[in-house]
Amino acid sequence: MNELEGLTALIIEPHAGMRASIHSMLTLCGLTRIEHASTSNQAVKHLTLRSFDLILCEYDLEGGQDGQQLLEDLRHHKLIPLATMFFMVTAEGNHSKVVSAAELAPTDYVLKPFTAERLLERIARALDKRNAFLPVYTLMEAGDQHEAIAACIEGQRLHTRYAVDFLRLRAELHMFLGEAEQAEPIYRQLVEIKAIAWARLGLAKTLFLRKRYAETRDILEDLVDSNRNFVDAYDWLARTHAAAGELGKSQAVLAEAVAVSPHAVRRLRTLADTAFEAGDVDTAEKALRQVVGKAKYSEFRDPEDHVKLVRTLVTKGDPVSAATVVRDLERSMGGRANTPLCSAIASALVHEYTGNEARLGESLTSALAACKDAPGLSADIKLELARSCLDNGMEEGASGIVRDVMRNAANDTVMTRAMGVLEKSGRGELARELAQQSRQHVVDLVADGAARAKNGDYHGAVALMLEAAVKLPNNPAVAFNAALASLRCLEHMGWDDKLGQQAIGLIGNVRKLDPLNTKLPAMAALHQQILKRYGKGGAARLRKAS
Repeated sequence: MNELEGLTALIIEPHAGMRASIHSMLTLCGLTRIEHASTSNQAVKHLTLRSFDLILCEYDLEGGQDGQQLLEDLRHHKLIPLATMFFMVTAEGNHSKVVSAAELAPTDYVLKPFTAERLLERIARALDKRNAFLPVYTLMEAGDQHEAIAACIEGQRLHTRYAVDFLRLRAELHMFLGEAEQAEPIYRQLVEIKAIAWARLGLAKTLFLRKRYAETRDILEDLVDSNRNFVDAYDWLARTHAAAGELGKSQAVLAEAVAVSPHAVRRLRTLADTAFEAGDVDTAEKALRQVVGKAKYSEFRDPEDHVKLVRTLVTKGDPVSAATVVRDLERSMGGRANTPLCSAIASALVHEYTGNEARLGESLTSALAACKDAPGLSADIKLELARSCLDNGMEEGASGIVRDVMRNAANDTVMTRAMGVLEKSGRGELARELAQQSRQHVVDLVADGAARAKNGDYHGAVALMLEAAVKLPNNPAVAFNAALASLRCLEHMGWDDKLGQQAIGLIGNVRKLDPLNTKLPAMAALHQQILKRYGKGGAARLRKAS
């Protein structure tokens, strides 16, 4: 039992008696550094302040959010490190709950009632695997992805019982680095060793990233047909259909996935967005009502969900229900970022439908003022506001919003949608003019940063590009050049801990926004070179630890 000494644990359980019982079991197992949370919100606050080695989370939490939804939030917002062991605890064998939790990959799933011996057995098994992978996790979290791949190869040699898991992580690291060509043979090897569903899914992802959609679709359709509970395959099949412009098929696949696993909020959001874009407002409304209901108790709830529900209800011709949703937004999310802005946009949609011009003007004016300080607002909602402004004689405000969306466009699709808002209102020439201005703005911004670096003002280049990255968080060119400016500054001006951490996040954002960027390998190589020069990489940490 000494192997658990020094480990930290968080028990997330609404009932005091059960918390005490699990606490006693952990103490019997030799684990004494234990903290408690009775709700998901308390758990988030604990995890915002510190990390834990072990989390034991009851599925049936009180207060509106269940354990699966909490795990979804924790994974999405990166509040639990790779080395944290997460156990989902429940006495409920309900099929949909098990599927929902399993898709989010908890370390293990513990059914009540259980004994201290049984819990120790599960923890010991998870701890053995965690210890085998800890060198890889350390390298990954330090940003040393290429060294992490090498550590996977070494880990596979040392821990043959986890050979398949090391191969899987190695392939995922190549995918993270945008190296689909290197990941593909690993996934094919895994498929040949054993026709593992996730290996076939990984193979499909490598093909998707290279836009080989027909091959991707064939693999995913076969996966879905052979394993009706493999919800990740549904998600990627839906993405493949959407990428090919087949919104109806994408919606149908997402609806099947929701039927299998009805608790994942982000999938419901995707279904709602896809259905609305496809013109199926009934499905969009149903999905959005579920999203609003399920996310209501999350620390990370998003007021945009209410705006989208209001838009759907207005489209259906139901302003009374839409007004009720606006009131719920103001009541349930008061004080949260973007709530006043989203309330103003939602109110404008209702007043526009009912023809209340005075209230409409007030709402649009408030929304335009608040929109200037809301870089986190989605392009979808911003363009909805721009459309409303154009239809109601506020062209200047609409132009400013469209210009901002264009400058921050993550891809050509967003740029096309932004132009479409103006073109539909008969302002095609303005659309082309703003698009050109926006592209030139980004070009000039990047050139200014490069010029500062060339003249030796590396800190000035970093300051300029970091400010641009905050204002334009979804623009791939800005993200890439902000990351590059940070690396060049570290390279020429010496190590800085804060900037070193920022560089990791900036490089990660480039990979998210532009995974096929051909300059990514060179950037990753420069990053590794800098880390080695200053002894700051994960490899250095491992040497110090040993």
